[in-house]
Amino acid sequence: MFDKSVYISRRKRLLAQMKDGIVLLLGNSEASCNYPDNQYQFRQDSSFLYFFGLDKPDLAAVLDVESGEEILFGNDVDIDDIIWMGPQPLLADQASEVGVGKTAPFARLADCLKAAQQQGRTIHILPPYRNHNKILLHQLLGLPLSGLKEAASVELIKAVVALRLVKEPCEIAEIDKACNLGYAMHLTAMKMMRLGMVEQELVGVMEGVCKSGGVMTSFPTILSQHGETLHNHSHDAVLTEGRLCVIDAGVEIASHYCSDNTRTLPTGGKFTQKQKDVYHIVLAANDYAREASRPGVTYREVHLGAAKIIVQGLKNLGLVHGDVDEMVAAGVQGLFMPHGLGHNMGLDVHDMEDLGENHVGYDPDQTRARQLGLGSLRMARRLVPGHVITDEPGIYFIPALIEKWKKEGHNAQFINFDKLEGYYDFGGIRLEDDLLITEKGSRILGAQRLPITVEEIENTMYTD
Repeated sequence: MFDKSVYISRRKRLLAQMKDGIVLLLGNSEASCNYPDNQYQFRQDSSFLYFFGLDKPDLAAVLDVESGEEILFGNDVDIDDIIWMGPQPLLADQASEVGVGKTAPFARLADCLKAAQQQGRTIHILPPYRNHNKILLHQLLGLPLSGLKEAASVELIKAVVALRLVKEPCEIAEIDKACNLGYAMHLTAMKMMRLGMVEQELVGVMEGVCKSGGVMTSFPTILSQHGETLHNHSHDAVLTEGRLCVIDAGVEIASHYCSDNTRTLPTGGKFTQKQKDVYHIVLAANDYAREASRPGVTYREVHLGAAKIIVQGLKNLGLVHGDVDEMVAAGVQGLFMPHGLGHNMGLDVHDMEDLGENHVGYDPDQTRARQLGLGSLRMARRLVPGHVITDEPGIYFIPALIEKWKKEGHNAQFINFDKLEGYYDFGGIRLEDDLLITEKGSRILGAQRLPITVEEIENTMYTD
C-alpha cells in the first residue's frame, strides 16, 4: 500500500474527469474452489486497489461526483471470524489508512444506491468480470445479467483508463521489483533445464521462486516445446534434444504489480543453425521495438516496423518472396506472428483489459484492424512517458494455419509453401521484455535484462 496521499489524489483526479452522478467501485469477494471453505487465493479488483489500496474481500465504495463525498462499505469481523482469522482492523481504521472519512456496513450499500436511483442520478459502474459481482449488481441496481457489459459507464471507463495508463513513480518502482523477481524466476529455469526433465518440473521450480517472494504468478505459466501454440499451458512433455522451449512467465508481487517475460531456450543448451537463423530475426525485431518506442510514436507503427524486420528475415531464408512493404501491407507476417507486438502492463499483466481492449489500447482516432496479427494488437496508442508495455515479437510455424492459407491460396504470391513444410516440426520463438516509456525513449524494466542473445543464453544454460 502506498501513502494515503496517493489514493486521495487518484480519487480527486478521477472525480475531476466526471460530469455528475455517483461512482460505484466494487472490490472482489472470496471464490470457492471445490467446496465453500476451500477458496482460491484472494485477488482484489485492480481498479479498486488503484483507488483504495485495500486488499481485503467484500468491500465497495461510492464516490459522489458533485459533493466529493466518499463512503467505504464493508463489515467488521465478529468472534467467529476472529477464531479462524485472528483479530482484524476495524473498517474505519482501514478507511483512514487511505484517506476515507466515512464508512458504513455493506448492507447499507443497497439503500445508498436506491436513494440515488430515486433522485434520478446516474450510477457509474465498470464492467464486471466476476460472477459474484455480476449477481451483486443485478441485485443492487436491477440490471439484467445479460446487459451488464452494456450498462457499464463509458465515461467512467475512459476516466479510469486515462489515470491508470500513465504510471506514477511509486508504481514504476513496484514494477521494477516485480521484474527483478521475474528475472530470478527465468534465470533459474535457464540454469536448471536438463534433457529428460518433464516440463512441469521446470514450471514448479519457477513458480517456487515466485512464491518464495510471497507472491503469485501474474498469469498461468506457459512452458512448452510446442511454442507454435501461443498459450500452451500443457506441461507434460519430456525435454528432448534439438527442441526449442518457449517460457512465458511473470510475477505478481505483494502490491499486485506485474512482470511478464518470454525467453526461448534450446533444450540441450545449444541452438542448431536453423534455430539460430530464425532466432536472430526475432531478436532483431525485439531490439528494434525497444529502440523505436518513444514518446509521440504509436505502438501500431512500432508493430508494423517489427513486422517488416520479420518479413525481411523470412525473405532472406527463402520462406517468402516479393517486396517487403507489399507483403507487410498484405499481412503476410500474420502467418508467422498471429498476435500483436505487446500490451499494457501494471496492476494487471494485461492491464485493464477487463475495461475493454479498445478503450485501453486505442486512441480515439484509431480503429482496430481486421488483419490477422495486426488485429490482435492490444496496444496501438501514441506512446507517452509513463506507459508500461511489453515488447514480444515472435515467429511461429503453425502447420494447421499454413495448410489453411495454402488451401485457400491466401497470399500465395508471396509465400513459399513447399519450403515451409521443412519447418512443420520447428515450433516457435518468442522474446519478450517489459518497457517503460521515458521522456526520450524507453528502458527495460528491472535492474537488468534477462540473457537474450544466442551467446548469452548458451553461456548461461548447462553451467554451474
